[in-house]
Amino acid sequence: MSKLSFDQLLDAGVHFGHLKRKWNPSMAPYIFEEKKGIHIIDLNKTLVHLDQACSAMKQIAKSGKKVLFVATKKQAKDIVAEKISNVNMPFVTERWSGGMLTNFQTTRKSIRKMATIDKMKSDGSWDTLNKREKLFKTRQREKLEKTFGSISDMTRQPAAVFIVDILKEHIALAEARRLNIPTFAMVDTNSNPKLVDFPIPSNDDASKSISIIMDEICKAIQEGLEERKTLKDNPEKAKASENAPAKKEETTTKAEAPVKKAEAKTEAPTKDEEVKEVVAENKEKAETKEVVAEEKAEKKTPTKKAAAKKPAAKKAATKKPAAKKAAAKKPAAKKEEVSETEEGK
Repeated sequence: MSKLSFDQLLDAGVHFGHLKRKWNPSMAPYIFEEKKGIHIIDLNKTLVHLDQACSAMKQIAKSGKKVLFVATKKQAKDIVAEKISNVNMPFVTERWSGGMLTNFQTTRKSIRKMATIDKMKSDGSWDTLNKREKLFKTRQREKLEKTFGSISDMTRQPAAVFIVDILKEHIALAEARRLNIPTFAMVDTNSNPKLVDFPIPSNDDASKSISIIMDEICKAIQEGLEERKTLKDNPEKAKASENAPAKKEETTTKAEAPVKKAEAKTEAPTKDEEVKEVVAENKEKAETKEVVAEEKAEKKTPTKKAAAKKPAAKKAATKKPAAKKAAAKKPAAKKEEVSETEEGK
């Protein structure tokens, strides 16, 4: 998508990295070679990643969402402020105040203070203030303008964040990652590209390198905004583009109608078979339940008979001692007979 050439990037010094001892091993895939103790960035990969970032930026701008640009370095702040103001996107070039994204409600309160001071000047209530209050309000307004003036139009969290030098802007990167906001960044050889969703391996210290990358990003955003404007001006084209895939789907459905009917016919007997199988299973379950009930009934009846016989057994047990007594009496009778025989003799 980008119209930049290899030579243009080379002339701008995009290929210059940091010293070898300052490199981040995660940048190894993007480093071409080492020359005089300095790493050289592979510009072919820079072009590829720049194309991906530009296409993503174009889609975000086309959807009407905002992209927040963060660059507080001396080399980058003036370039970013000049180029991004033409595209009407929010940017932060002075200082990243902690919690600007994660605590966005408080940030909005600070922006509202600026609006109230401006309203006081327009209403005429500004003249009712004394000299000390006016001085305090003007200083407060200047301070807020310096910090939040560029994001005063940002009423909600941005759809994406573009960062120049993720090491310096590590707080902004951490907040964006915590909120799952897509991140774009110029990544040098001393940075970790895995922390960024759309890294652009390039020199983030030279002003020429920053300006050439920002030019391409701004062009992509401008193209997205123009496409959005044309779609708004010609809603018929937008509807036609939306309805075109729907018509294709309708034609395919018409062509696939006989196939679907055949599939429905084949599916019908399968459903009947499934119903029959379910009925058969229910019958089997009912039969098994009846068999189990019968077995339980049979088990219960012998237990009752056994319970009825138990008292008889107890009675027999009680009779046994009586038999023992009779057996004990028999020897006594024998003894008497023996004594009588002895007397007869």
